[in-house]
Amino acid sequence: MLRSIDEKGGIGVYSRYITEELLKVDPRNEYVLFYRNRENIGRYSKYDNVEEKYVYAPNKALWDQVAIPYAAKREGINLIFHPKFTVPIFTNSKTVMVLHGADWFIPEFARFYNRYDILYVKKIMPIYCKKADFIISVSELTTINFINILGINPNKIRTIYFAANDIFQPIRDDRVLGEVKLKYSLPDEFILTVTGYDPNRKERKNFGGVLSSFQKLHEKYSCKLVVVGKECWRYKEDYKIDELKLGKDILFTGWVEQRDLPAFYNLASLYLYPSNVEAFPIPICEAMACGCPIVTSNANGLYEIAGDAAILVDPNDSDQIAEAMFRILTSQELRRNLSEKGLQRSKLFSWKKCAKETLEIFESLNHN
Repeated sequence: MLRSIDEKGGIGVYSRYITEELLKVDPRNEYVLFYRNRENIGRYSKYDNVEEKYVYAPNKALWDQVAIPYAAKREGINLIFHPKFTVPIFTNSKTVMVLHGADWFIPEFARFYNRYDILYVKKIMPIYCKKADFIISVSELTTINFINILGINPNKIRTIYFAANDIFQPIRDDRVLGEVKLKYSLPDEFILTVTGYDPNRKERKNFGGVLSSFQKLHEKYSCKLVVVGKECWRYKEDYKIDELKLGKDILFTGWVEQRDLPAFYNLASLYLYPSNVEAFPIPICEAMACGCPIVTSNANGLYEIAGDAAILVDPNDSDQIAEAMFRILTSQELRRNLSEKGLQRSKLFSWKKCAKETLEIFESLNHN
């Protein structure tokens, strides 16, 4: 079920990478890829064991619960895999879904979602979890939360980590770095943050905290902030950045193509990601794989992934965030230490490993 494959956020990234890697590691099983967007037909045509099908439905619910079960029955599908947190309820096929966090069930984090979403998820998620033959969780914290909150059988859920794409690595070629720097008019020294714009997720992503901590840092250390992400320039209006004294030191690039993004991490002095809620923050893996020093939150799945390869901060304490950035910017030894730890820790995560562990679940269900 690949209706999320076109999304530019984390779930879209996961959908694309896990599909590609599964097809690479598994030439034996037959795969039928169901798209909601007809334009995706042909995306994986190079694989001999793949059929790609366009499935129409007027909305997501009907696509998941009516169109897909019908298509699966027609195609003789043994197992349905959905990279998001739903599965068809009325199907005889085995089903596997992915949980990207338990935020809606935890008061501390539920405040970042609207009331309707919380009510919907609390009502429907237990049904999906009960129906699914197996559940993949993106972090140990998510796994523990769902076991404790919904009483999921621990034998029915498994943590499988995401990763950074292989293109995220240290870049030694000055020509490559120079081309990207020129293309996006990047400054010589800058702090990088990757966060797309979503009016309903501003608090969750804590862009206000990014801005506040940068303002405090700027009082004692002059540098630039580069913001990358889909429509991120819209933050300028929301926070009246052009009216700020340091507004000229904040650059919004908008969406950056994957092939260019590794250079951003390599050029940046540090990566800033004080998000309030993340189950598995892929950008943290990308920064570590590039050897970019990290300042991130001591909350949720962020500390689980970053470990000792980052300075962990309270996302609500802008003074603490600013101080962490100042320490990195003024200490070559600290930058080198965090860079080395990040490179080492990034080896724990790979899409190939993710795909192999996912395939193990598929095959165990098919043999039952």
